[in-house]
Amino acid sequence: MSGKYPLFDRNRLSVRPLGERVHDLQLERWMQVDEAPLPFEHPDLAHVARRWAGAQRTGSSRILMMGAHLLRAGTNRQIIDLMARGALSVIAMNGAGMIHDYELARIGATTESVARYIREGQFGLWKETGELNDWIRGAAASGEGLGEHIGRRILESDFPYRDLSVLAAAYRLNVPVTIHCGIGYDILHEHPNCDGAALGSASYTDFLIFTRVVEQLEGGLLLSFGSAIMGPEVYLKALAMARNVAHQEGRSIRHFTTAVFDMVPIHGDYRKELPKSDPGYYFRPHKTMLVRTVADGGESFYFSGEHRATFPALRAAYLREMESAR
Repeated sequence: MSGKYPLFDRNRLSVRPLGERVHDLQLERWMQVDEAPLPFEHPDLAHVARRWAGAQRTGSSRILMMGAHLLRAGTNRQIIDLMARGALSVIAMNGAGMIHDYELARIGATTESVARYIREGQFGLWKETGELNDWIRGAAASGEGLGEHIGRRILESDFPYRDLSVLAAAYRLNVPVTIHCGIGYDILHEHPNCDGAALGSASYTDFLIFTRVVEQLEGGLLLSFGSAIMGPEVYLKALAMARNVAHQEGRSIRHFTTAVFDMVPIHGDYRKELPKSDPGYYFRPHKTMLVRTVADGGESFYFSGEHRATFPALRAAYLREMESAR
């Protein structure tokens, strides 16, 4: 039985091959592991690195939440290196992160100009990228999380640049990557082969995987890079669930560190919530990650800068801390 309102017929769409697309980011964009980064210094980086190393020693969760721009900044090799060192318990990303990771592994390029392709309605409608929808159905059918299934498929593929895939490396290194999708957010949802039920099922499995890691956040660290909505909202719900169970078991999840890296300037004391009359109140990473969820014993840090500078700088601080602790 169908509803009373007409649906858009996706079979009317023209889906063109990726070879016809102009890619805004090419392979040379991606940094080598120890490539000299853009300059970035901040005295609090050492504090975050210390907490990171301490969490790793005690086995508390070390969580990286990120928007797709962290991958577009060219940091894949640094992320993979950190996973190989046991530095991360989970990586959470949005659907766009999965798409960029897949395209980079497959063709060594990614990212299209919205301004260029939206004029003719071609934005996002590229045949090869739509293969991910078939893989998503496979994830739902297998009961695997979306990140696990896509990572495995990339690792098992013959894609020429799969060594740059964060998802493939995570599967190989047994580090969960969770993909948190909102229906209508991603170019995959334009394609005729998109199955919303499969997408929701596989992404929800990832949400439960992520929440299980949050259960071990006491004494741990949460890093958020450039995710203004997915990161704080998914984290907030997962923390509520984890604290609910912990409360019943006589435990607490209060003493942990959060660190947000973004471009948005926060004026004044970022550890205090702004009034609703201030537009900055609606910047979710601020009120959720830097104030509300650490109010009962945690500590937060904020860093403003380009990801291509801040992420390598944080990694370098972490490596120094781990070396000094030997």
